[in-house]
Amino acid sequence: MPIIVNLDVMMAKRKMSLNELSEKVEVTLSNLSILKTGKAKAVRFSTLESICKALDCQPGDILEFRDE
Repeated sequence: MPIIVNLDVMMAKRKMSLNELSEKVEVTLSNLSILKTGKAKAVRFSTLESICKALDCQPGDILEFRDE
């Protein structure tokens, strides 16, 4: 898939664990894990907004398009 999820990179930059992010954005650990590993087929804008607020970043810091 040409959309790359860099959630783990942003979490590392902010020194935030998956558990901490899960609590802040009110998304289950399993759903965040699916997103983090790039296995998600979709993400809601509201979820993306919550993640960006919690990590103080832009959507483009988390999602990247690579034409393969």
